[in-house]
Amino acid sequence: MVKLANIFVCQSCGSVHGKWAGRCDSCGSWNTLIEEIAEQSSGPKSKAITRRGRGIEFTSLQGDSTPLPRLKTGIAEFDRVCGGGIVPGCALLVGGDPGIGKSTLMLQAAAKLAISGKSVIYISGEESVDQVRARAKRLGLADAPLQLAAETSLGPIVDSLKSERPDLVIVDSMQTLWTDALGAAPGTVAQVRACAQDLTRFAKKHGSAVVLIGHVTKEGQIAGPRVVEHMVDGVLYFEGDRAHQFRILRGVKNRFGPTDEIGVFEMGERGLAEVANPSSLFLDGCENGTIGSAVFAGMEGTRPVLTEVQALIAPSPLGTPRRAVVGWDSGRLAMVMAVLEARCGISFAGKDVYLNVAGGLKISEPAADLAVAAALVSSAFDQPLPPKTVVFGEIALSGAIRQVHRTGARLKEASKLGFTNAMTHTQDGKRELDTHLECTIANIAKLSNLVAGFERSESVS
Repeated sequence: MVKLANIFVCQSCGSVHGKWAGRCDSCGSWNTLIEEIAEQSSGPKSKAITRRGRGIEFTSLQGDSTPLPRLKTGIAEFDRVCGGGIVPGCALLVGGDPGIGKSTLMLQAAAKLAISGKSVIYISGEESVDQVRARAKRLGLADAPLQLAAETSLGPIVDSLKSERPDLVIVDSMQTLWTDALGAAPGTVAQVRACAQDLTRFAKKHGSAVVLIGHVTKEGQIAGPRVVEHMVDGVLYFEGDRAHQFRILRGVKNRFGPTDEIGVFEMGERGLAEVANPSSLFLDGCENGTIGSAVFAGMEGTRPVLTEVQALIAPSPLGTPRRAVVGWDSGRLAMVMAVLEARCGISFAGKDVYLNVAGGLKISEPAADLAVAAALVSSAFDQPLPPKTVVFGEIALSGAIRQVHRTGARLKEASKLGFTNAMTHTQDGKRELDTHLECTIANIAKLSNLVAGFERSESVS
């Protein structure tokens, strides 16, 4: 006998509670418990039936493996993030802020695959077929042989996909789907988990690639239970500021390729266009030296990317000076400022400090420490860095510059863009640069003395 029972499920972590509470006991989130209806079996407990299935066959690591086939969308930046293209039978999860361009990008990728002769289905749960057609017309893709549908019920969707057997399925969005096997409302943890599991199972069984588009929370995480990101084969985040014209597609998980790869796109009237050389876009003419500016040679996955780090130090009228950071870790800025003050005698007392990574790019690697320090010193002494100079390196609390990985790739990218000098620490044979920040910027009166203190490489070529 089956009866219905009311349960309360946390929308952040998915834990189940017997009664409502303001705070989830598992993850500590407030006001995230939503009432759902679940089925409970009643009556005498039946004895468990033990079934012995057939055993599984084991094999060794040795052996020949065939290369994974790839679906090339024709969008090189998207294919790069996916590891060379979409693998048939995989499940991808694409998340991003509302209006950032997720649906536009996936519609462009689907249309290009359909034009190349692949069978592609685009299912929208947020827009009608006419709205999707209107967007395709604006993008110049109205003639693409793409199959459209507007549906939110999972049962008819899976049944139709089994009969069509497409090469690629795009579902926009995951939070709008629902299955009648559950009594929960669409968008809840139970519905998102069940729908994602069924679509992932379909992709694995029938060999069709499935792309799920998902919304993000105010913290920037994909809405829904964390288990969904474990189910799928790849998780891609579409980042960017809508005030800027370009967007960044970042791979944070990929079972068929490297992670932390990025693809750069520029938003225009005709949709998203690829940016083949993102370094030139992020720099925007700052190579000749600007006060409070340093060019950082960073790594995004396997791609070297040069970007501008800007700093401004100004007298503060407040008792507690401001520390504003955009695109970098505020805690790491406090550490760099402490090193400059303790090891180099540069005081930030009574001064507001503003740090910005130009173009809206977010930097997380420690190699940006030295670029941030150089920008701060440039602003403090009101002197620009030498033109055509890139800066990168990790700063230790002792004031030493630590070596970073992929130095050769960073220098090669800088040389390709016309840079001739590099401030960094490296043990790469001919380029033996200074290893101590304390020896290079302590006891200086002007930034020109700081620059002269570095044993700069004659060329990064």
